[in-house]
Amino acid sequence: MTRLIVLFNLKPGIDVNHYETWARQVDLPTVHGLKSIQGFDIFRSVSLLGSAAPPPYQYIEIIDVKDMAEFGAEIATDTMGRVAAEFAAFADATFILTERLD
Repeated sequence: MTRLIVLFNLKPGIDVNHYETWARQVDLPTVHGLKSIQGFDIFRSVSLLGSAAPPPYQYIEIIDVKDMAEFGAEIATDTMGRVAAEFAAFADATFILTERLD
């Protein structure tokens, strides 16, 4: 399994409530519906442990991908293209592919 970690901040002028409503109503159910996905969670950053400094990212997504080839095919669909474009309008993101150390 591959874990995709997405770190992002909303673009200037984006309303937090508008983004979070979209995430709950569109992003989460759409990605959860992909056959290649084992899990998908979005987290809002609240603080840095032991520091008064703000977190460097407002949000973190954790996406557990069962099958990267199938994921590639699924994200190439018109529906996922629309969702990805909507997400890109909200956020500046960094996508990190990871592997678990055993």
